[in-house]
Amino acid sequence: MMNGMFGGGMWFSWLFWIVLLVVIVWGIVQFINRNQLANSNNGGNETPLDILKKRYAKGEITKEQFDEMRKDL
Repeated sequence: MMNGMFGGGMWFSWLFWIVLLVVIVWGIVQFINRNQLANSNNGGNETPLDILKKRYAKGEITKEQFDEMRKDL
């Protein structure tokens, strides 16, 4: 009788540690993702003209579109 209860307790103990490990890993991943998101938002100080220049440099818009959008700004 004691061995059966002890064995059940061992499974609970293993399950507890596995769940704890998963929660810790999940927390680390969330922390890293939050920091990456915060770092990518630091570019929020860019002016609309800066963004427009980047789009032109990447080839997303043509020279004519760039000039027209720049006039609008």
